[in-house]
Amino acid sequence: MEVPGWLETLAERAARATVPAELRPPRSGGRPAAVLLLFGEGPLGPDVLLIQRSSRGRRHAGQPAFPGGGVDPADGGPVAAALREAEEETGLDPAGVHVVGTMPELYVWRSDNRVTPVIGWWHTPSAVHAASPDEVEAVERVPIAELVDPANRLRLRHPSGYSGPAFRVRNLLVWGFTAGVLDGVLADSGFALPWDASRVEDLPPDVLDLASRG
Repeated sequence: MEVPGWLETLAERAARATVPAELRPPRSGGRPAAVLLLFGEGPLGPDVLLIQRSSRGRRHAGQPAFPGGGVDPADGGPVAAALREAEEETGLDPAGVHVVGTMPELYVWRSDNRVTPVIGWWHTPSAVHAASPDEVEAVERVPIAELVDPANRLRLRHPSGYSGPAFRVRNLLVWGFTAGVLDGVLADSGFALPWDASRVEDLPPDVLDLASRG
């Protein structure tokens, strides 16, 4: 169950990271939630588990994301919630996951969620799939080497004028909250490579249409 040194370093740095102003939770309100940043060792080196949310969903429809959801009272906290949601959404066996740490709470204003990212090491990987079809369309273990490849990196511009980091990997367009978190953890892990941040594209109309729901 030995955790790689790079992941221990990532967890230490992420735990004390400064939360950007736009992601700072309000003084009160917001629904407690958690996501699982699950890293493992795949055939192409270290990877991270992502899901693609159902295009039929009301919020964040069709978007790539980390497994996760709301913290239920029975969970007792974000760690248990992240593992439960990941099991429900992908079918993974939580017994194969070692929780390394958590990141500071982040606020997603669109869904009014106060999200705690939970960092895990997948020491004993299990088969995963879209275990909850109403919520998840696909599950993918994405190699970190592909995420940091400069050819797969860009910034996406919202009609509001805001632009943020994004990734094109495995037929997924990763953007928004998930891409922002990935951008930070890749830097903290030491894997990040220089890339052309001036490569800016408009958010595709179909993606914008799905994102506008709710």
